[in-house]
Amino acid sequence: MDLGLSSRRALVMGASRGLGAAIAASLAREGATVFAAARSLETTAAHVAELPPEIAARIRPVVLDLADRASVDALADMLLADGGVDVVVANSGGPPAGPIAAVAPEVWAAQFQTMAAHVFHLTGRLLPPMRSRGFGRVIAVVSSGVDQPIPNLGLSNAIRASVVGWAKTLAGEIAADGVTVNCVLPGRIHTDRVDQLDDLAASRQGKSRDEIAAASRATIPMGRYGRPQEFADVVTFLAGEPAAYVTGAKIRCDGGMIRSV
Repeated sequence: MDLGLSSRRALVMGASRGLGAAIAASLAREGATVFAAARSLETTAAHVAELPPEIAARIRPVVLDLADRASVDALADMLLADGGVDVVVANSGGPPAGPIAAVAPEVWAAQFQTMAAHVFHLTGRLLPPMRSRGFGRVIAVVSSGVDQPIPNLGLSNAIRASVVGWAKTLAGEIAADGVTVNCVLPGRIHTDRVDQLDDLAASRQGKSRDEIAAASRATIPMGRYGRPQEFADVVTFLAGEPAAYVTGAKIRCDGGMIRSV
């Protein structure tokens, strides 16, 4: 299937590792020019250098610190000066784990700015060229916790749910302009973040990471963790032309882990 991405430009936030890096590579593999945004230019560039040359050539590492409004606006200014982008993948790192009742007000404020408010602001600045061209894709990477809250991840459950509310509202506002907005929900996709969470669970429960991972896999009908490439391919399809009539949706990539319909 031709996804029609060979002439498109995409911004992928949080692209230095994990899901963001996999998404950037998948979009580039389909021919898109990808701006891979992260706090560390060096880390992103090092990851890109490990990719096949024909893919790496389409990825441009750029600096973005979602905790810093000035950094957000600087990236928006740079992209808009060059015509903007056609695809925005809104992806941010996970917040600290822990019970929701113990979160301090200043932590709530800081994490909401990083994971939600600045993502909304950056996306909003990049929308006008998409709407004027009649083509655009906004894809928010959230979490399975928006459908089934994950114990000990209170910050993530709450803030990512606000991203879903923003995305659903935005989808209705700009659909007639040819711009779609969707959320993709990763389950247990095997990244460094999942290993960190398994290590935390192991520490709390006095078990090994392998024991925690085995118990987690047992709750997934497919019996395994997902691969970053599998998740990235779902995002890449949504970025393409064949997904033009898919908007306002939550799409799971979790191996059947969430049991509700």
